[in-house]
Amino acid sequence: MLALNRKQRQVFLTAGRWLLNLPLLIVILLPLVYTLSISLMPAGDIYSNRLIPSRINLQNFYDALFKNPIPRFVLNSFIVSTSVMLGQMVTCSMAAFAFSFLRFRGRNVLFLMVLATMMVPGEATIIANFLTISRWGWNDSYRALIVPYLTSAMGIFLLRQNYLTFAKELHEAAKLDGCSNFRFMRSIVVPLSRPALGALGAYTFLNTWNMYMWPLLVTNSAQYRTVQIGVSMLYDIDAQALGLMMAGVVIVTVPSLSIFVFMQKQLINGLMAGAVKG
Repeated sequence: MLALNRKQRQVFLTAGRWLLNLPLLIVILLPLVYTLSISLMPAGDIYSNRLIPSRINLQNFYDALFKNPIPRFVLNSFIVSTSVMLGQMVTCSMAAFAFSFLRFRGRNVLFLMVLATMMVPGEATIIANFLTISRWGWNDSYRALIVPYLTSAMGIFLLRQNYLTFAKELHEAAKLDGCSNFRFMRSIVVPLSRPALGALGAYTFLNTWNMYMWPLLVTNSAQYRTVQIGVSMLYDIDAQALGLMMAGVVIVTVPSLSIFVFMQKQLINGLMAGAVKG
């Protein structure tokens, strides 16, 4: 009887969690569903206060994919987001390793200086970065989109907190066996910190995918523009263009939403990996 009561209590707790999360789920999904509905509407339904299209119209998706350079914008965003993601995983892991395992003068002060950069908003440095990129002649290129974001203070902090959970004796034993720092990091630290690296990779990819202001400043041609700029180029004042833009929004949302759905467990585990030291 006691086991049955526990089972019933678990069922009630699960049902209660679903009921509490249902309003939040509706609030989050409603804009996405409405965007999809507009993208499937004929032009005459968009401004007629309809929530559901009178008939399914796939012409907007066809125009977005084949009559506009949306596929090129998606490819550019994949190239830039993947490059920035891999770059940050490499540079942040190396910096975090130095701050966690190496002993050198001024280590803590230098780490605090790195953390202090997180308090500087990106808008405060965007003009200086743009002038530097222009002086180097990198405008309208992948280098301008990738190089300024190849490392981040948040990534260094996240991985350092994860590395601090490793036993110091592990590093000391590896040194006694003649293992170099690079080999210790490659063979032991990186495999053990996969959840944190996965979280950093997912966060960096999504953040880079959604960038708007910086790609708008440094790119001038469709050859290098990213999806966020491309979607804004689809908008016009007429109803047909609004449906076209919503179709473009749906197309460019699918990759980022898929990454979040399939990597949410990895993302949560990685963010929690360094929360408790010991």
